[in-house]
Amino acid sequence: MDTLARAVNAIDWINRCVGRAVAWLTLATVLICAAVVLLRYSAGIGFVWMQELYIWTHAMTFLLAAGFAYLLNAHVRVDIFYARLGPRGKAWIDLFGVIFLLMPWLVLLGWTSWTYVTYSWQTGEISVQNNGMPAMYILKSAILGFVALLGLQGLAWAGRSILVLGGREPPPHETLTGPLG
Repeated sequence: MDTLARAVNAIDWINRCVGRAVAWLTLATVLICAAVVLLRYSAGIGFVWMQELYIWTHAMTFLLAAGFAYLLNAHVRVDIFYARLGPRGKAWIDLFGVIFLLMPWLVLLGWTSWTYVTYSWQTGEISVQNNGMPAMYILKSAILGFVALLGLQGLAWAGRSILVLGGREPPPHETLTGPLG
């Protein structure tokens, strides 16, 4: 069980680092969007690549920070019953959700997007827009990053649930308001 707790902590650390790094893309999105607007309306200048860039940063933020949001337990949850349950009941629901809902969906998404992403890399795909962003395969690869990071965090939640069901205290995790512990 100590190994499981260490694995949960390691996965949490990975998603915490990725999430905090990717959070800066939100600022980049705002600054790039503001620059596009200022250039267009003050100087009459427009760059297609720049318009696409803020869409890319916005998409990357959501795709790569999903595991971090799951770490923070910030995903939408219908908790009609969940909120009233004790730790063991919540652990059973979390474990069931990870095994039967999250993981099958992520496997399907990873499986179906693999060809899509690899084809993009093989062809050196670029934007369909004239003077658009090069290296479209980087953006498409973020789908696989989403699958990997959210899948890892799902495993961490499953590990927490197993620890609770085994009578152990799970490792503390962060929430939107700070660390638990």
